[in-house]
Amino acid sequence: MNVSENATLLYEETQNIANKSLLDDNTTYCDLVTFSVSYRSVHGYLSILVCVFGSIANILNICVLSRREMRSPTNAILTGLAVADLLVMLEYIPFSCHVYFDPNARYTASYFSYGWAIFMAFHALFAQVCHFISICLTVVLAIWRYIIISSSQSNREWCNAYRTKVTIILTYLLCPLVCLPLFVSLKITEQVKSVSELGRIIQQNELPTYAGEKHNATLYVLDYGHFKEISFWVYGVVIKLVPCILLTILSQRIISALLETKRRRRNLLGQNAMNLKLTAEVNVPKTLRHNKEQQTDRTTRMLLAVLFLFLITEFPQAILGLLSVSIGSKFERQCYNPLGDLMDILALTNSAINFILYCAMSRQFRTAFQEAFRPKFLNRWTFNAQPSPEIVVTETQVSHV
Repeated sequence: MNVSENATLLYEETQNIANKSLLDDNTTYCDLVTFSVSYRSVHGYLSILVCVFGSIANILNICVLSRREMRSPTNAILTGLAVADLLVMLEYIPFSCHVYFDPNARYTASYFSYGWAIFMAFHALFAQVCHFISICLTVVLAIWRYIIISSSQSNREWCNAYRTKVTIILTYLLCPLVCLPLFVSLKITEQVKSVSELGRIIQQNELPTYAGEKHNATLYVLDYGHFKEISFWVYGVVIKLVPCILLTILSQRIISALLETKRRRRNLLGQNAMNLKLTAEVNVPKTLRHNKEQQTDRTTRMLLAVLFLFLITEFPQAILGLLSVSIGSKFERQCYNPLGDLMDILALTNSAINFILYCAMSRQFRTAFQEAFRPKFLNRWTFNAQPSPEIVVTETQVSHV
């Protein structure tokens, strides 16, 4: 998630962001103020819609992938991924309601209460940690899949259930430690502002002409401390850029291994067709082996789709975060912050869309989903359409999703 947008911005900074860009110097990296203000008006409703759908979808993912017939190392990783995505979305809902649903609330002192400042700090850390867990599990998923399709002889040893479970647990334990610089850099500061009798904050330039009753109020603002640059390096490089580079390399390796496997398979089938006279007895295991190979290819293509969607949503954030650290605060203010809401909705969409991918690209997931949630009284109408027990057993043994 976008780190800068997670912190409560200063009231006067949000009001004068365009003026600051003009007063600093003549350099202009981006002119996104109009876009940011326009999109912000719909981001709250859109994010709630995505989070509600994504929460339901990830709950369904967990229910289906944890069924006994679906248990496998790959599905265990996907289950851990669904849990992390679910936590991100459940926590984002109250954040979105507080920040976006009432635009006028940002002009009141109650918006900057100490309780909400604590929540914003929790949101900034919790959302980032859970999202980083999701990122790391996606990398683990790519590594596991590459081992499975490239080392058919040793993949059961390297990618067994025990190693997978330990890897998932370590990911959940170590990711918060990597995000520790973000925790250190955030601090709650106090600001005294003049407030009207209705609780509305009076801007500094309005004070000389303000004739109504006013009083001073303490506002609690979540801001970056002395470790802002370090936290941005951790966010832009360690949390975003490095996983994206790893996933790009792994995706290329997986595609190459998949193409090489298909080439060897075609050559082998060609030799068998020329040298062997197939009998009915030989044809049955060959058909089952062919079904296994097709299922493996479908699973690999589905996981590649998951990886590509991740790269599409995360790579721009990695580049923008790195440029914000390299160029300076002016680029961050002009380009990174105005795109914060857009980057958030892309990350939320990526976390919510996996259920659709599984349903569209995995026959075994669809079958398990129907068995788990289809009303029992419908079985008598669909009984004759069920596949034979032998085919179901075979698919369960070879399929990972």
